[in-house]
Amino acid sequence: MGEKTEFSQGDTAPNDGTYIEIGENDFHMGINDPLMIDLKQGQKFPENKNHNRKWKRFNQ
Repeated sequence: MGEKTEFSQGDTAPNDGTYIEIGENDFHMGINDPLMIDLKQGQKFPENKNHNRKWKRFNQ
């Protein structure tokens, strides 16, 4: 079983890194002005702009 890749508000970050908001249909349409945050391992994810959004690790 793999590591979780999408996170909700209140979840804790599994690793240090930059995380970005993703949406339900972001593969096809993208989302405008997604939030990007830097978290350390164990910090909690903040509230999203929209209840349908999740957090995902941003790989540059």
